[in-house]
Amino acid sequence: MGPELAFRDVNVSQQDRRAGTQSIERASRVMRVIASRNAAGMRLTDVSRCAKLEQSTTHRILKCLIAEGMIRRDPHTRRYHLGHLIFELGLAAASEFNVRAICRPSLVRLSEKTDDTVFLTIRSGFDTVCLDRKEGAFPIKTLTLDVGTRRPLGVGAGGIALLMLLPDRTVDEILGANALQLVSYSDLTVPAVQHLVRQSRELGYALNDRHITPGATSVGMAIRSQYGVPFLAISIGAISSRMDPGRQRKLAAYLHEEVVQLEHSLTEMVHPL
Repeated sequence: MGPELAFRDVNVSQQDRRAGTQSIERASRVMRVIASRNAAGMRLTDVSRCAKLEQSTTHRILKCLIAEGMIRRDPHTRRYHLGHLIFELGLAAASEFNVRAICRPSLVRLSEKTDDTVFLTIRSGFDTVCLDRKEGAFPIKTLTLDVGTRRPLGVGAGGIALLMLLPDRTVDEILGANALQLVSYSDLTVPAVQHLVRQSRELGYALNDRHITPGATSVGMAIRSQYGVPFLAISIGAISSRMDPGRQRKLAAYLHEEVVQLEHSLTEMVHPL
């Protein structure tokens, strides 16, 4: 084999690797988009629009993911949902990522102190996923999030808490990528979330008073990894009449106590973003 032929072979190999990486990135993007609306499912056109891919490309990716069991298509609604393999992989990974078990006592303490509902969320790329929820004793509940719900970063107090500790350039990049999805949450816009982030930085805790859930207000605080990266958030939600500024500050103090403890407990864990 001459040098010229060997050089061409190397180039082809590099191109193949780049194409393979791009395919994985696109497939991951499609799965994250579907996960954000998994309960209702998504149409092909919606998946294509939110993933920012051509419809033909999206269709090819979906066919492959269905064959692998990662995505399923409802034959009646023709909407796409996460498949059984995602659930199975989640179960297999659960023992390695016991964040929920470590944080559960904090959620219990907070719900007992406040009588309100406490949520634990984790960052997943440009989204958040609700890992756990503990209801308080107050008779009027604000169950704004179910465990497993995926939402774009910037939605809710947990999402704002995770954004407020990031550099402005990173926040703008994330919100730009999520712009199309934000409008599904009470017509939330990028400028509106940027305002919430600035307001929360001034307060020292995340405040969601945009009423994504009518009549509900929430406060939150992020938990940093051992490298200083915010990857978890705890938030407390209640009816807005219980969330005057004085009580917001009181809840933020409770959250701060738990965050300090949890950051110490989680220092041995490495969370890849």
